[in-house]
Amino acid sequence: MAFYENTLVAKQDLAQKDLKTIREKYNDLINKSSGKVIKVEEWGLLNLANKIKNYKKGFYIHFKFEGSKLTIEEIEKKTKIDSSIIRSLVVKYKKLDTKTEFFKKNN
Repeated sequence: MAFYENTLVAKQDLAQKDLKTIREKYNDLINKSSGKVIKVEEWGLLNLANKIKNYKKGFYIHFKFEGSKLTIEEIEKKTKIDSSIIRSLVVKYKKLDTKTEFFKKNN
């Protein structure tokens, strides 16, 4: 199995319970399709560089996981039909950096 990072951008007008539902849905999807979630980061509401489907902002949810080709196919299939997701990106890595959080909120 290989290591992956999956970043989802959800619509800016979603409620917190909808964001939690999305996070749990994709977490379960990865775990059920021969994968293992290592870390989930919620980056919050960020500005987009360019408008996507008339949205200027989006909620970012970032998954770091171990999986196979089947896991990636399931994620891509679900994100295409999920109306609350406006963009998705999956990147393959040889080794994951689980310590660094680039968008960690300062308290």
